[in-house]
Amino acid sequence: MKMVGGNHTTVTEFILLGFTTNPKLQLILFVVFLIIYLASLAGNIALILLICSSSHLHTPMYFFIGNLSFLDLWYSSVYTPKILVNCISEDKSISFGGCASQFFFSGAFAYSECYLLAAMAYDRYVAIAKPLSYATAMSKKLCTVLVALSYLGGFINATVGTSKTFSLSFCDGNVIDDFFCDAPPLIMLAFDVTDNYQTMLYVLLTLNIIAPSAFILAFYIFILAAILRISSTGGKYKAFSTCASHLTAVTLYYGSILFIYSRPSSSYALEHDKWASTFYTVVFPMLNPLIYSLRNKDVKKAVKMLMTRRTDF
Repeated sequence: MKMVGGNHTTVTEFILLGFTTNPKLQLILFVVFLIIYLASLAGNIALILLICSSSHLHTPMYFFIGNLSFLDLWYSSVYTPKILVNCISEDKSISFGGCASQFFFSGAFAYSECYLLAAMAYDRYVAIAKPLSYATAMSKKLCTVLVALSYLGGFINATVGTSKTFSLSFCDGNVIDDFFCDAPPLIMLAFDVTDNYQTMLYVLLTLNIIAPSAFILAFYIFILAAILRISSTGGKYKAFSTCASHLTAVTLYYGSILFIYSRPSSSYALEHDKWASTFYTVVFPMLNPLIYSLRNKDVKKAVKMLMTRRTDF
């Protein structure tokens, strides 16, 4: 904290309380989060390299999956290293600039992933409803534009949210009862939160969470209608299996985010929410490579081909 004008203080750093002050539990959490983080890095990097090196995975669907893994790779890195440090260090502080950077990049990657999941829903709709024109409809140019717009939308909205949040006056303390810099605990420290700021938060929630989720829901209704028109049971199962992984990822990701952020600020229970938020911030980036590979025949085939190629050498 820094004195300003003799009567007021301004925040120069924040204290992240994390999950617990129990040393033994902190050590256990350090090991758990380290394993999750290493698994997340290994899984996402492996999936990206596999998609890049396997020619038969150079399709629109895997182009999106590769970008999803790229986002998850960085998304988990926004939080986990700081969590690991806080678990083994007595110094729980994070600078004002460091907090703002964490806030910005977490929003940018999270919002980009929301838009990317929506683009993937459109891709699955075209693949199932218009299979004969799929290659033409989902051209390389269109896929590139959709991914670029996902990143652009995510970073623009994160810029707006970060600039507005860190323009607030944090003079009511600097202790954040959470493991990362997020809007709900930061709002509790600010004394000049206006209705305009609250409106901005709801606009961001609508643009980045509610609108993409509504978009995804609409296309899954179209997908379901297209599947029901398929005459054979085998054809229906095959069509549904092509979007099962995406549907699983969407349900887990949007479900956890909406649980945290769709409620009024008065109902926040930070002690419980910070445990729930570990799912989409830390655990989910590790699960995505598993969701898109464990039951995926194309990925298994690519792994076998890669292993065979290495054996031949």
